[in-house]
Amino acid sequence: MALKPTIFKIKIALSDIEANHYDNLNLTIAQHPSESLERMMARVLAFCMNAREDLSFTRGLSAVEEPDIWARTLDDRLFLWIDIGEPSVDRIKKATRICPKVKVYSFNLKSDSWWAKEQANFSGLPVSILQFPWKSIQQLAELVNRTMDLSITISDNIVYVSAKNGECEVPCLTLQS
Repeated sequence: MALKPTIFKIKIALSDIEANHYDNLNLTIAQHPSESLERMMARVLAFCMNAREDLSFTRGLSAVEEPDIWARTLDDRLFLWIDIGEPSVDRIKKATRICPKVKVYSFNLKSDSWWAKEQANFSGLPVSILQFPWKSIQQLAELVNRTMDLSITISDNIVYVSAKNGECEVPCLTLQS
């Protein structure tokens, strides 16, 4: 019998000072059985950092041909492709052929070694690669509950997260723009 995803309900008061975007988000997140809390929260942060009306989570790990997050135009063309983790160069090359704007948010313990190995391969691609430090993502994961009210403020490439049971800061480092 296949394991089912765990559902999380997250209310977010979002203040993105850099993008001059202020919003109240009500997100329902399905955590895939093989997905860690850290990865799920990296998805939430990436969503907040790119918040716009047409942004949505995809089937994620359940659909390998789709990004984790995407935005589509009114005529259903892909506008923004966002992958979380350390994707292969071939996957991102393919994404840049079908989507005009591609971003990768790396967050893992192995993120630094992945980037050191793959940096030259990504350098010619029109893709933004950003990194959330692993220790900060671990601190964020400690705040997780099945139902959460979060206040998220983005300023100077730092994501400030406040929850009922604590707060943390998650820097967002630009590896390639």
